[in-house]
This record gives sequence, C-alpha cells and structure tokens, in this order.
Amino acid sequence: MNYSTTEKELLAVVFALDKFRAYLVGSPIVVFTDHAALKYLLTKKDAKARLIRWILLLQEFDITIKDKKGVENVVADHLSRLVFDENPHLQPINDSLPDEQLFVVTELPWFANIVNYLVTGKIPLDWSSQDRKKFLVEVRSFFWDDPYLFKYCADQIYRRCVPNNEMHDVISFCHNEACGGHFSVKKTAAKILQCGFYWPILFKDTYAYCRSCERCQNLGAITRRNMMPLNPILIIEIFDCWGIDFMGSFPSSFGYLYILVGIDYVSKWVEAVPCQKNDHRTVLKFLKENIFSRHGTPRAIISDGGKHFCNKPFEALMKKYGVTHKVATPYHPQTSGQVELANREIKQILRKTVNPNRKDWSLRLTDALWAYRTGFKPRLTFNFGLNDASSLRKLQLNELEEIRNEAYENSRIYKERMKVFHDKKILRKTFELGQKVLLSNSRLHLFPGKLRSRWTGPFVVKRVFPFGAVEIEDPENGNVFKVNGQRLKPFLENIVLEDETISLENPVYED
Repeated sequence: MNYSTTEKELLAVVFALDKFRAYLVGSPIVVFTDHAALKYLLTKKDAKARLIRWILLLQEFDITIKDKKGVENVVADHLSRLVFDENPHLQPINDSLPDEQLFVVTELPWFANIVNYLVTGKIPLDWSSQDRKKFLVEVRSFFWDDPYLFKYCADQIYRRCVPNNEMHDVISFCHNEACGGHFSVKKTAAKILQCGFYWPILFKDTYAYCRSCERCQNLGAITRRNMMPLNPILIIEIFDCWGIDFMGSFPSSFGYLYILVGIDYVSKWVEAVPCQKNDHRTVLKFLKENIFSRHGTPRAIISDGGKHFCNKPFEALMKKYGVTHKVATPYHPQTSGQVELANREIKQILRKTVNPNRKDWSLRLTDALWAYRTGFKPRLTFNFGLNDASSLRKLQLNELEEIRNEAYENSRIYKERMKVFHDKKILRKTFELGQKVLLSNSRLHLFPGKLRSRWTGPFVVKRVFPFGAVEIEDPENGNVFKVNGQRLKPFLENIVLEDETISLENPVYED
C-alpha cells in the first residue's frame, strides 16, 4: 500500500467507522492517536481526491480527534506491531457450483423484498399499486448493511431484522436461558427488543411460545377466569335436599373437637351438633336424630368424599330410606357451596362470642344457631322470625304453597343473576376426548415447599361430564379419576418450526 503513515491512519479510522456505522451514527466519537498531523487532514482544503472522499464519509459522524502519546496508547501501538501473513485465509475460488442450485433456498426470509429493493431498487411486477405505495412507505425505516438488514424502530433504536429460521432460537434464548427467567409475554418481548432484534410479528410469536412453554404452564396459578360455568341447585320442596359437612378440628371444649353441620337448600335452615369424633357413627346418629326425625327423609344429601360419608353403613342407611347420596368433586368445595357458606357464618359468630381461651365454643354453638336461624336471608321473602308466630300465622298457613312458590321463584331469579355475573368473568373452556391437560396440585401437596410446581401432568381426557366434571387418565400408570374443570387447563405442545423449501426460478423484477 503506497499510502503515507497519515493516510494509513485516516484509512483505518474510515474503515472502523464504516464497519460499526450502525452503532456509531448519532453518538459522539473520540479518536486517540499519537500522529498529530491526522487531525489537520480534516481541515485541509487542497487535499487529494482520495482524502476528500474519506473526509466526506467522516462528516456523517460526530468525530473528535485528540492527541495521545505512544507510551500511553499502548493497546493500539501493540496491535500495530503484530506480525501476520498477508493473506492467511486466501483460498482458490470454486466456480463449479451447478446452475440448478443457484435458485434454491431452504427458507425465504420475510424481508427478502426489502433487501432486493434496497440493493437493486426494484419491486416485483405482480404487486398492486396499493401494495407498492405501502411498501415504499415502510421501506424507509430499513437500511442494508451487508450481510444484515436493520430497522429504525419507533423508539429511535436500530435493530437487526431476524430471519425466520432464527426467530425460535432468539425467543428461546430470551425466555428460557439464564438471562430469560421465564418471564411473561411482554417482558420476554421487551428483552428481545432490548437485545437488538426485530421482526414484524415479534409479539405474536412470543405470545405463542410463552403459552406453549412447559415450565410456565406447570407454574401458572388458577384465576377467577379459569372457573367453570356456574350450575345452581334449584329445589322446589322444602327439606328435600340437604348438605352436610364437618368443621374442625377446634380447640378441645369439654371433649368436643368437631362440629357436624347440615343445611336445607331451600329454607337455609341449619342443624349443627358438637362432636367428639368425625366418624360414620356420628354422621348416622346426626341424620337420624336431627334431620330424619325432625324434617322427614329428604330426596338427596350432598357431601364431600370423606371416609365418614363414603362408607357401607352410610350407603346402607341411604338405601333404607330411599335417599340419593351425591358426592362433591374432590378438591372443589363449590359443589357443596351452601354448607360451606353456613360453616363460614357459624365460625364468624363463634369467633366473636367465645371466651379468649376459645374452650367454650361447644356451649356457644346453640346460641350461634339461634342467631343464624333467625337472621334475615335477603334471597328469600320469608324468614323464621318472631313475627311469623303472630295472629297472621293461620293466614300464612293457608298461603303456604303460594309463599313457597314465591320463595322458589325469588331463589331462581337470584341464582340466574348470580350465574350471569359469574359466567361473564370467566373463560369458556371446552375439553375433548383425548385432549392433553394439566392438573392443578395446589391442594394436593405433592411437592413440599414454596418452589413446588403448581401444575402436574400432562393427563389425557377420558370423559367429559355435564356441569363441569372431567374424568382424566394418568398416561404413566393408567389411573383414572374425576376432577372439576376449574382445576384443569389445556396443555400446549412446544412449537416446532418446519423448514420450507421454495424454488425461485426466473425471477421477474421491475426495471
């Protein structure tokens, strides 16, 4: 190279700025050199044509040249003294490539037309005038720096355009790897933009990838929108349907540890007794003494799946009196929500009336039942109040059927309104046979500690029942069990990108 030392150093500056132009445009640049004559070349008027071209290229940058002694500028001085072969990577040109392979690509990048226009200035002939106008407006924010295409984004940052075959790897790196953290869609997309990458459907692809991430699916929480549609229980006859449940254990009160509660689904009448044990003998005694002998045999009894309710003596008693026993879905207390509501209200009354040592709750239970039974129920138009024992009682007895129908209608209207209010805030979920789903194990305690996975699976749907119950199978051991659809969510397989082969023979461009 027959350049002077000053010209060689200026050429090195021009080469470096051109190489890193995408990162240096718009930023102040300081060049340190031990060749003081270099900074005077920028202001020289009678320079050679070659120097003028270089100076014009440098005017695009905000550059300042400062002097620095060679002793202090040790890094650049050391690199300039390295010995190397002049052409270490020189290889003969292979021009034996078959012609038929020149127009075959494994995948056409989404920005192919943009690059063709920036390089050749040509637009495909088969485009409409509207497509051309739209393309010419959008292409202004792109520029080509071989071999990469960059886009000037809305936040005034240049980002490299990613081809189709690299999108999956970029999202995986920003979501799964050490710097990813398995964040949400917006945070993952923001990290991709922060890393300097861009493509037109970045947020859409990120959303699809994050939804199908198995780790994220296993740790998601059950939200209100994940519930199944509400299915209220409507019973027209009083004392025809009862819900029963155990409360406890409580602090020992004269040997009592539990409370057995029963509630009628129509009148909301509550029966409750303190118990020393929560076994089937206590349940059978409660049904005979507090429900069957006082209110007659009901048509149905709803309970959870505890051993004190699901056993042979209990089923024998139900069969003897012709009562249907309905078992609530496991880990779904909303199935027997009426008795759960009664449990909560009785607990609140006891919590406010017991002594500080809380050992007299068994004595306060009778008063709590009195308060609960005589309390006003806003969903019904009649109550078990003192006014009903007045002189109007005879007239009310004659109108009892009408009052019952009115109470049923009011209950139906209230539950319909409650169903509409509940269902409009949930996501409609439908399960199909053979579909893979994840099961929430937040109540199962399969894994101790705060870092346990909230979802387990996937399981396979074997049967879909009405009113939200779903039967699923564990593919590992073949176990089949029933759960409520609220505790399930669809399992999404990871996205697998398939290569696309496109033949580009005889391309036609506009002159």
